Parts: sequence; C-alpha cells; structure tokens
Amino acid sequence: MRKYSVEIAHRHATSISLEEEFYTELCKLASEQNISIKQLITEIDQTRTNPNLSSALRLYVLEKLLEKIANQSD
Repeated sequence: MRKYSVEIAHRHATSISLEEEFYTELCKLASEQNISIKQLITEIDQTRTNPNLSSALRLYVLEKLLEKIANQSD
C-alpha cells in the first residue's frame, strides 16, 4: 500500500492510501474519461457516502470494473 498526495477541488491537500493496482486502475479510468486523476478524485470526493476517501476510491474502481464486466456479457 502506498500513500499518494492529492489536491481536491484545487484547494484541499490530502493523502490517500491505496494499493498500487487500485491507483493504476483509477488513473486508467480518469484517462478514459479524458480528465485528470485530481479531477476524478474530486468528483468521487464530492459524491461519496463513505466517510473514508481511500475506501470510496476503491469502491469506485470496483463499481466501474463490475460495470465493464457486465457490459461485456451483454
């Protein structure tokens, strides 16, 4: 697990702890949406219901991967 420093909404610096695989996938998802990793993390932060940002990021990655799997089997 690694700590990553991120800036949320261009004003709030924080750190997240994620396994490298989750961070890599999060970067891929941001790239697919043509936004920066900071923008994606800000969006997730603004809509999360989980009090822990790192957990919210993991759940987001899981949700998106499950959506991809479901779309492949259609």
